[in-house]
Amino acid sequence: MAKHGKGYRAAVETLDMEALLGPREALQAVKELAYAKFDETVDAAVRLGVDPRHADQIVRGTVVLPAGTGRDVRVLVIAQGEKAKEAEEAGADFVGAEYVEKIQGGWLEFDVAIATPDMMKDVGKLGRVLGPRGLMPTPKAGTVTMDVARVVRESKAGRIEFRVDKTGIIHAPVGKVSFELEALLTNFEALMEAIRRNRPAAAKGTYIRSVTVSSTMGPGVGIDPNVYR
Repeated sequence: MAKHGKGYRAAVETLDMEALLGPREALQAVKELAYAKFDETVDAAVRLGVDPRHADQIVRGTVVLPAGTGRDVRVLVIAQGEKAKEAEEAGADFVGAEYVEKIQGGWLEFDVAIATPDMMKDVGKLGRVLGPRGLMPTPKAGTVTMDVARVVRESKAGRIEFRVDKTGIIHAPVGKVSFELEALLTNFEALMEAIRRNRPAAAKGTYIRSVTVSSTMGPGVGIDPNVYR
């Protein structure tokens, strides 16, 4: 069994691990309990009452975090002609059809990949490389689109994709420990609203079963899920 470090143990000693707090109180606790020497990411883990083994119960979506993610997002757009020009003007870091070949050669210096539909015949070859890394452009995530300028701007502004994992949990970042509490709370509420909005019709019973927030190195702080039921 892995042993936690001194900083983690000290943080846990000040926390009632059984308590369920309100969103504001929980995020404030996460900020106070963070102890790393770098600006930790604040993550949310939301356990859902769905069975991801069934296609009609998979929960996925996108949301633009109003206060941003706190990180510089490198955006790649695989497009040609006018759409490539639009992507460049919108602030994309890398633009062009030639990046398909570069990725096949091992290049992966980007955080978000966007492609126009006409390029998917070539981008489809990258599924084995990009799929496991969560970087493959898909229509469901809104990253296969003709509206490349909008998606580039949203990605730069704080657009994130979320998807339930095989255990029924959604993991998503909601900002950095250095953010003001109100900024974290605004981002967190935007994520929770998007998750609720994407409830599958096939999901029965309690949808949001538990909610936990934590910093990269810190302990999880429970939020009362009844707030979102």
